[in-house]
Amino acid sequence: MKKRVLSGMRPTGRLHIGHYFGALKNWVDMQDEYDCYYMSADWHALTTDYADTSDLKQNSFEMIADWLVSGISPEKSVIFKQSQIYQHSELFLILSMITPLGWLYRCPTYKEQIREIENKDLNNYGFLGYPILQAADILIYKAHFVPVGEDQLAHLELSREITRRFNNFYGNILIEPQAKLTKTAKVPGIDGRKMSKSYGNSIFLGEEEKDLKNKVWQMFTDPQKIKKDDPGHPEGCVVFAFYEIFNKDVKDKCEKCKSGALSCVECKKEVFECLAVFSKDMAQKRKEILADKSYLEKIIKTGNEKAQDTADKTLTEIKQSLKL
Repeated sequence: MKKRVLSGMRPTGRLHIGHYFGALKNWVDMQDEYDCYYMSADWHALTTDYADTSDLKQNSFEMIADWLVSGISPEKSVIFKQSQIYQHSELFLILSMITPLGWLYRCPTYKEQIREIENKDLNNYGFLGYPILQAADILIYKAHFVPVGEDQLAHLELSREITRRFNNFYGNILIEPQAKLTKTAKVPGIDGRKMSKSYGNSIFLGEEEKDLKNKVWQMFTDPQKIKKDDPGHPEGCVVFAFYEIFNKDVKDKCEKCKSGALSCVECKKEVFECLAVFSKDMAQKRKEILADKSYLEKIIKTGNEKAQDTADKTLTEIKQSLKL
């Protein structure tokens, strides 16, 4: 039998190409090799955005539509909503009984977000305890692997510690999840910062051509290349970063940039053409999917049923091991 993979995203609405090259492309590639479970992590969204949930359902539709146009297949993968599988919350409760508070307070992301997010009150148990919910998400499906970047290894290690503690108390019931390190391309925003919807610097999946052109023309270029034939510095240029993502052989282009033989306008034109080809089919498919909500609802319903069946078997074993 195939090994199982579990991953998910918080439904914050439409996805950008940073999500594609940072995660979705790897998700698509894993579908033939692994038994893949991909969830809309709507309970995780509540840990920070509990005050206004008005867009949560639509955001899930938008996000799952982006998964589908990226190549996630409901025939190959289980696509589901976290909040519809009650076993997540029940295992979250059980695991919270055995997880020391010190483990949660030392979580790097907890400290970082408490420090950086000033416009939201994060002094709630849901936010402090989200690593336990994350562990429950993984363990309820007995996932063998979780695709992560190196910056997320600390999160997964906490899930592994919780697993070991549970198994130490109640027997070898849960599978200790392993990291599946994934290769990701670093995609900058059009202003040079990390691509993020909150910064307003994103290029969305399936971006319309007119909007795409406008965003490419806004991209930051090398501030030291003022005249057309001035030597360029491709290693610090946003436009060139996009060129590298869409083209394997960039050595010649890099040399032309450094020698002053390649203008920023020429480079932007080529980047726009690459992005337009990448986005064209996605844009059309995305419109068709979102126009048929019943299609999306059917995919989610089918995925929920499959996820529920798997999660129920695991929870039954867990309750038996706890003598409940």
